[in-house]
Amino acid sequence: MATERELNKRIRSVRNISQVTSALSAVSAAKASKAQKQVEASRDYARKAYEILVNVASQASAGETRHPLLTPREEIKNSAVIVITADRGLAGAYNANIVSYAERFIRALPHPARVISVGRKGHSLLVRRGYNVVALFDNIPDQPSLYDTSPIVDIVIHDYLTGVVDDVFIAYTDFVSLVTRELTVHQLLPLKPLDLEAMAISEYVSTIEAEEAAARVYNYEPDAEAILNEVVPRFTEMQIYQAVLEAKASEHSARMVAMNNATENAGELIDYLILERNKARQASITNEILDIVGGAEALSSA
Repeated sequence: MATERELNKRIRSVRNISQVTSALSAVSAAKASKAQKQVEASRDYARKAYEILVNVASQASAGETRHPLLTPREEIKNSAVIVITADRGLAGAYNANIVSYAERFIRALPHPARVISVGRKGHSLLVRRGYNVVALFDNIPDQPSLYDTSPIVDIVIHDYLTGVVDDVFIAYTDFVSLVTRELTVHQLLPLKPLDLEAMAISEYVSTIEAEEAAARVYNYEPDAEAILNEVVPRFTEMQIYQAVLEAKASEHSARMVAMNNATENAGELIDYLILERNKARQASITNEILDIVGGAEALSSA
């Protein structure tokens, strides 16, 4: 059994750790709240951009000359998979879950896959497990802008247009609430505006909204094809940006939950250690009393 002094040291150590986890939880809660607002605000923009894309792609003049990002390849030889994780840990199983989910998807593909890693944690895991990681994007701020995700968009569009890859998928953690997240893999390229389930924004656009968007009649200037050439790359950029926002909000909420659980566990451990310390103290006092009584008995018998 540990001594009272040893238990006191352990109690102080666990209490110090609980203060750190409590502070991290508070910081993550503040970041998660800001990220949630940014995610919810950008969803409206993404929804409207999708409606415009659906409507333009449905126009007869646009359908005559399809945009390269809308044109599927006859034969799929190589795929690209964007895996979005965090740069830091202390978020529970957040990073491991999305990497494992992406791994199952990559292994199910019937052809080779090039992996583009967003976040150092996922990059290190995927490299150690032998996947073909061709690019790493890290140090993305907690409140990213389109400028921060534009390098990812550039390499994805370049690889697709030059034939390096024949389709592109994106794996990320979709933010539902502060305590709920969903692992998600969606096709990014080629874009399928009339196939909602294949789009990375299907979580917050209904089939009815897509059908209504396709049925609306607009007059485009200069023409639908020119608008399509402008909208398609921007919408691809918007999908990646939205996925990064969802992943950031999920990361902060996961870290908040993990640090809350760590703080609660530390409190329970402190209570247990205090009980053990009291037992050790009582045992020490009992032994001292026994020594005194034994000494007194020895003196009286002498």
